[in-house]
Amino acid sequence: MFAIIGIVVVFGAICAGYLMEHGNLRVLMQPAELIIIGGAAIGTVLIANPLHILKEIIGGVVGVFKGSGTTKARYIDLLKMMFTLFNKARKEGLMALEGDVEEPSKSPIFSKYPAFLKDHHARDFLCDTMRMAITGTEAFDLDQLLDLDMEVHHHDSGQPVSALSTMADSLPGLGIVAAVLGVVITMGALGGPPEEIGKKVAAALVGTFLGILLCYGLVGPLAANMAKAADEEHAFLYVLRVVMISFLKGSAPIMAVEFGRRAIPGHLRPSFQEVEKACRGGGGTAEAPPAAAKAASA
Repeated sequence: MFAIIGIVVVFGAICAGYLMEHGNLRVLMQPAELIIIGGAAIGTVLIANPLHILKEIIGGVVGVFKGSGTTKARYIDLLKMMFTLFNKARKEGLMALEGDVEEPSKSPIFSKYPAFLKDHHARDFLCDTMRMAITGTEAFDLDQLLDLDMEVHHHDSGQPVSALSTMADSLPGLGIVAAVLGVVITMGALGGPPEEIGKKVAAALVGTFLGILLCYGLVGPLAANMAKAADEEHAFLYVLRVVMISFLKGSAPIMAVEFGRRAIPGHLRPSFQEVEKACRGGGGTAEAPPAAAKAASA
């Protein structure tokens, strides 16, 4: 929503200022210049990137207009789900989670959180880790494994951002290309009516204008927004990592959840009371002693 508002503000302010100087908007309508710049920019992206990155660019741009899916409610649901899951492990042992992590779509715990099940990165991040924990892998080794997993995921999520930023950087240069072509056409019209030459010069200058505008007013900000979305997803996985490792190192479920709450970015972090209310409302007791968690992870 804010992305759409921002685009309207950018183009609206430019058009308003241009009209205040008694400019003619029809002069700026140069489809040929837009085809040259836009087509060449898309072509550079196709040359430089494989298919999977192109799909991620499209998905990232769509995500910008849909808005961020990372909210306080999402974090509260995550902490509540983890509390329920680990409370089950504390009471019945880690082996009791085998059915949940092997088939999360059929799990009575995970099925209460369809948004989490749809997020295949977070779902696999949790389930694959708990599979390793059930087989007896030490918490220290799992911590290193999760660190590696997050590093790879963050690198992958940064590739479409980098590709779109490269496209944005190319737009001013492609605008100059369009302007040069306009100058070439203008030179061929020398000797004709001054009005005709003036129109061709204006069209050439619009090419430079469009290249710079699309770079700094549209594509560049879209890439920046996608980068922030990638950082938000990285932060979500980090919270999930903190909760899992804390429990597997021996913390009680409610204490592991509190570790996770403290790892949530400040502008989205729920209060202690909000998390406690959500966990208590989800069943189970909050007073699990650390010794019980150690026994469950043994």
